[in-house]
Amino acid sequence: MLARTILALETAGFAEALQSWLEQVSQFNNITILAFFDTQQPSVFLSHAHERRVFERLDSDYVNGAYLLDPFYGLHKNRKPDGLYRLADVAPDQFQRNEYFRSYYQRTTLIDELAFFSSPAPGVSITVCIGRDATTTARFSTRDLTTARDISPVVNALVRKNWRGIAPDADSIPHSAAESLRARLSAEKKISLSKRQAEIAFMILQGHSSISIGLVLGISPQTVKVIRKQLYKKCQISSQGELYYLIAPYLSNTRQDP
Repeated sequence: MLARTILALETAGFAEALQSWLEQVSQFNNITILAFFDTQQPSVFLSHAHERRVFERLDSDYVNGAYLLDPFYGLHKNRKPDGLYRLADVAPDQFQRNEYFRSYYQRTTLIDELAFFSSPAPGVSITVCIGRDATTTARFSTRDLTTARDISPVVNALVRKNWRGIAPDADSIPHSAAESLRARLSAEKKISLSKRQAEIAFMILQGHSSISIGLVLGISPQTVKVIRKQLYKKCQISSQGELYYLIAPYLSNTRQDP
């Protein structure tokens, strides 16, 4: 099966061939292959699941903006090295307590995910993500992780070879998600956020605690709490959930700077 995958390189059948090989050597309930870009929405090359809820909102909510809150998108944004990543290891410290998790991620029934992550071209990353969901309700075992780590160099090498010529659309322009959010909130809601407030708003929605935000931005947790209080006051809200529902409609058509 690996030989068939190699022979399928740079053909329309590569993604399906890669899926077939992975199914032969590992056990998972669902798989997605998608590309993240600096300047445009993700491209989905393959998605397959037995449980329909897993990808029910992939082509609507996710690619239209929810991906900005996905920890695996953070791998691309932060220019992480090629490798295998487990969602639980890269997610912010309060990921499972935030509204994105409750209103979007939890509804997919996903309980565990592994991502083979590679960057085949400048400004582009590919994730081959395998997951466990309500089909079995079992997380990946230590043995599963060992197998995935063993094959990750091969998976990522194949991905880099197959999509080495991938590039964003010629007319795509880099935008800052935080700056786009600031502009739209100001124009449509008359809410004027500072650059730092918008930046922290995104980090709150991604599931970062004040301590985590402080570590990432190099400021004290107390400073984060002050800015967060100012943010909530400007938005006339009092919780992370309210912040999510205020900002979620504005996630569409926003981008992160490279």
